[in-house]
Amino acid sequence: MSTAYFAGFFLGLSLILAIGAQNAFLLRQGLRREHVLPLVLTCALSDAVLIAVGVSSFGALSEAAPWIGTVFLYGGVAFLLVYGAMSFARARKGGEALKPSSESAGSVWAAVGTCLAITWLNPHVYLDTVVMLGSISAQYDSRLGFALGGMSASFVFFFALGYGARLLAPVFANPRAWQVLEIVIGCVMWAIAAKLLLS
Repeated sequence: MSTAYFAGFFLGLSLILAIGAQNAFLLRQGLRREHVLPLVLTCALSDAVLIAVGVSSFGALSEAAPWIGTVFLYGGVAFLLVYGAMSFARARKGGEALKPSSESAGSVWAAVGTCLAITWLNPHVYLDTVVMLGSISAQYDSRLGFALGGMSASFVFFFALGYGARLLAPVFANPRAWQVLEIVIGCVMWAIAAKLLLS
């Protein structure tokens, strides 16, 4: 189970690290110290639900159609290679910097509503959690361990981002820091793709 857990953890972490609207919103709220706990819980629990759906539904689908595992394996590898290449391209281009908006989210309900919309209306989140993590989980004996690893990565990341925002903001206001992060993400994606192909 430990191998599957750590594979799920590191893949989940590499997928969630990418710059996006959800992370930008949570960073902004963390900087302002507005509704941080409800927001990190909203993000992490949403991811947990989506990962559970992906891992459980993909398992049922692969039992009904055993060939689907091969299709998703190569599809997952292709996605990882493209995603990694995009990270390297963003690193090469540079100029990215996260600048939280000065607008306030208002009430806790408004903030949670915004967070839910950013999370659940983003098609990319389904690709990462349901399709990507769900399909790759089939390569491991312990799908539960893999799912728990992915869920743990979400909780660790969102709590670290929400509560560590004041420490991270000066660093990631520098475009060079984002370039380094994108290179790391690209390397992780390609390493996982290589491991899947070799196994």
